[in-house]
Amino acid sequence: MGRGRFIVFEGIDGSGKTTQMKLFSQRLKADGMSCCETREPTDGPVGALVNQILKKRLAADEAVTAALFAGDRLDHLLNQYNGICSKVEQGIHVVSDRYYLSSYAYNGSKVPLDWVMKLNEQAARILRPDAHIFVDVPPELAVRRILDNRFETELYETTENLRTVREQFFQVFELVKNEENIIVVDGSGTPEEIAEEIWSKTKAILNVGE
Repeated sequence: MGRGRFIVFEGIDGSGKTTQMKLFSQRLKADGMSCCETREPTDGPVGALVNQILKKRLAADEAVTAALFAGDRLDHLLNQYNGICSKVEQGIHVVSDRYYLSSYAYNGSKVPLDWVMKLNEQAARILRPDAHIFVDVPPELAVRRILDNRFETELYETTENLRTVREQFFQVFELVKNEENIIVVDGSGTPEEIAEEIWSKTKAILNVGE
């Protein structure tokens, strides 16, 4: 059995990346491939703390939040019960909702980016994604989607902040373009149209046909 692929879905909040991750996972399974969905922050002990911060139930300095994200990520990779690394080594394709580029964009827009990248250096060294799929939408559309689907907003979910984060994502893409495989797709179409574009751009990575 060969090594599994690690595919990450990125985007600002409200971009539709979670929907696309699920559609992608369903497509893999329909094609008979072993696949596992996951997300960050995780449901682990560190991730649970991060989630409380995002939901504004706990307050923390931005540097502390960035460090917690990095710690949760290492546990996500290395946890002996359900870590990503062991699944990939078993030949399972792992599809994740966020990874370290989210930290570069979100945390790196609040505290020095080089420090955030240093925090996540070990994660990048341990497991670099085969592809980062960035689902791109205007921040105004993203906020409308958030407000249409939830009663409460999370810590970073304002139009102004999401505009800043989106700009940061593209600055980061330029910085890491020689190390990372980043695929940007337009997220303003129908879910089915977006899913088809993503599939067409990842088939070669997955070594599958039509």
